[in-house]
Amino acid sequence: MSYKIIGKYIKELNFNIPSTKAFYLLSKDIVNYKINIDIKSRRVKQNVIEVLTSLNLSPTKSDFEVIDTKIIFTTIIELQNEKIEKDKLEKIILVDVPSTIYGELRKIFIGLFESSGFKDVKISENVDFLGLYNMKKIQ
Repeated sequence: MSYKIIGKYIKELNFNIPSTKAFYLLSKDIVNYKINIDIKSRRVKQNVIEVLTSLNLSPTKSDFEVIDTKIIFTTIIELQNEKIEKDKLEKIILVDVPSTIYGELRKIFIGLFESSGFKDVKISENVDFLGLYNMKKIQ
């Protein structure tokens, strides 16, 4: 492994259901919302990178109410080799790190919903980050 995780924390957490109507519609039609995953990064030091993995929920239909649910989970990694190739670094950031932390991030996100009265939140236990990465490279 050419990196190690030296820290993890929740950088941002939004969980706002704007109204009773939104709560009722969401609890009744949660299958009409989808999970979005986004990954960003920034170099903190020469060999330290902050990887931000975010999850949020958005409606799949335009007539459904938007709710503000988002978590940004930061993973701080330290590269073992300062001269790492760009493609390898990109794969670490977009595949390896998210694959490692996704289970923990998913558990936190589902826990928020369950603590708020939603019992049937189904978020995939596994995400094929490698497949997503390969699709992105083709585009």
